[in-house]
Amino acid sequence: MQTTAILLTTIIFMACGQKADYANTFAGCQQLVVVISPDNESTTATLYRFAKTENAWQAAGHPHPVMHGRNGLAWGRGLHKKKSGLQKKEGDGKSPAGIFTFGPAFGYAPADSASFKLPYVQATDVLECVDDSTSAFYNQFTGSLSVKKDWHSSEFMHRPDDLYKWGIFVSHNVPAKAGNGSCIFFHIWNGPGATTSGCTSMPEEDLLVLMHWLNPVQRPLLVQMTTGEYRRFQKKYELPSIPIQ
Repeated sequence: MQTTAILLTTIIFMACGQKADYANTFAGCQQLVVVISPDNESTTATLYRFAKTENAWQAAGHPHPVMHGRNGLAWGRGLHKKKSGLQKKEGDGKSPAGIFTFGPAFGYAPADSASFKLPYVQATDVLECVDDSTSAFYNQFTGSLSVKKDWHSSEFMHRPDDLYKWGIFVSHNVPAKAGNGSCIFFHIWNGPGATTSGCTSMPEEDLLVLMHWLNPVQRPLLVQMTTGEYRRFQKKYELPSIPIQ
């Protein structure tokens, strides 16, 4: 592990366009991960994968169930314009809704044995994700013993329950704004019906398929929101259609 904090605003995951121009945002992306909930209070959702081929979206693999935060969804900070309604806050138990890029993959395995296209961070015993909004390292991984600790709370990434055995950092609230939520991941679930603190969880086998599929060269995006909100984007920007939920 390097002796510097790992800043999650990585250049290779820059937005495909600007926040104010959704057409350019979607036009530059060839992989789309869509996570759809029936409503903002729902803790259950469905994940779909799509790849763009010859300017048309095609389904990739099969849809599968995922779990959200214990209190459903609230609008996060991503590539989308700020929306009216409930906004994601630190500790609210809600998963972020919106449009996001992906940060690095992570897992317990050593980096030299991981075969993902995403950049990879090994979740060692000392790797933490800082969730203290007063810290200079808020919403960042740090695995350094030389960093001067200025935080009072964090997520230790090598957990005994193996929920972080594999995962992906979701670039919500990057660069970080204090109090707007931190350390949002895709990770292994604790079983059907088991909610999270704000992440999106899923079966290990489905997560690994997604991790191997995602390719930063194809500028993947995550669209995570309710069915109604997604349909507004889908019609206007010719995104892939999904079944009625």
